[in-house]
Amino acid sequence: MTIKQYKVAVLGATGAVGREMLAVLDERRFPASEVIALASTRSEGEEVLWGKRPLKVRVATPEAFDGVDIVLASAGGTVSRELLPEAARRGCFCVDNSNAFRMFDTVPLVVPEVNPDDLLWHDGIVANPNCSTVQLVMALQPLHQVAGLRRVVVSTYQSVSGAGQKGMDELSAQTIALFNQKPFEVKVHNARIAFNVIPHIGTFDAQGYTDEEMKLVYESRKIMGLPELRVTPTAVRVPVFGGHSESVLAEFERPLTPAQARELLAKMPGVSVVDDPKQRQYPMPIDAAEKDDVFVGRIRQDPTDLNALAFWVVADNLRKGAATNAVQIALLAVERGLVRGAGRTAKA
Repeated sequence: MTIKQYKVAVLGATGAVGREMLAVLDERRFPASEVIALASTRSEGEEVLWGKRPLKVRVATPEAFDGVDIVLASAGGTVSRELLPEAARRGCFCVDNSNAFRMFDTVPLVVPEVNPDDLLWHDGIVANPNCSTVQLVMALQPLHQVAGLRRVVVSTYQSVSGAGQKGMDELSAQTIALFNQKPFEVKVHNARIAFNVIPHIGTFDAQGYTDEEMKLVYESRKIMGLPELRVTPTAVRVPVFGGHSESVLAEFERPLTPAQARELLAKMPGVSVVDDPKQRQYPMPIDAAEKDDVFVGRIRQDPTDLNALAFWVVADNLRKGAATNAVQIALLAVERGLVRGAGRTAKA
């Protein structure tokens, strides 16, 4: 028996998400004949791990994609805009974790459990949604299919890992400094993050919303195929190292009871229901760490609207919110024969 194997490049391999992509490729036994790690010149020669196999980091240039079948990118929008069109021209199937291409009409924005068929119209580049959007639509989709989604009010409580390794380092340094009554710096976050909550992620627009908040609006509409969906977002940074949480109020066209919602969510691939408040069972970031599922709990009726439900959603933002979703997209493309690269034949 022979199977196709693919040469995979991870762009931004030294970052938090890039390292997680390498881990997920190994965990999911991705059919890779070879994996190469790409990053900027300052990371050249560093070692990263693909499972237990060390990889030497190479410099990301257009020529680095020659002979590559699949690119998983998490190197920021500027790098993606510069390099991924070059990779696509060389026949690569590219999954981009930045916001560079998400709202392009010609680029699918995909969560495999929600809109897998959008992969059919890719032209070499597929966008990975923002981490908060991924977990939101995973919880909304099964409810929408039955009751018809009308409006969403969502507040996100986002961990510092959403700001990368530097964001985590700043929380750690500030915490240590405060415990020791020492001075500290604020460089990454918009204010002191240790023992604090900051209602500000991203850049404010004229209406008072941030670009991080508006991603929830535009990306949810595109993924769910609901261009008129009303979404009111608030994004908050919290002093948690990993895992994003969301408080969601969803209004529907038709009534939906909490019991019905639990049943629908429990059947959704990639969703786990943890909902027994009397036993103190509800999703928390610490429980979602290093897991790929989206966890939903605190499901309850809005007492002011029988067509609305409130609930709480938690996921590991580096896993399902980024790396895992990207690898799932690539796996789905391989399964459906949508990778333009020829791959390599190997014995199973």
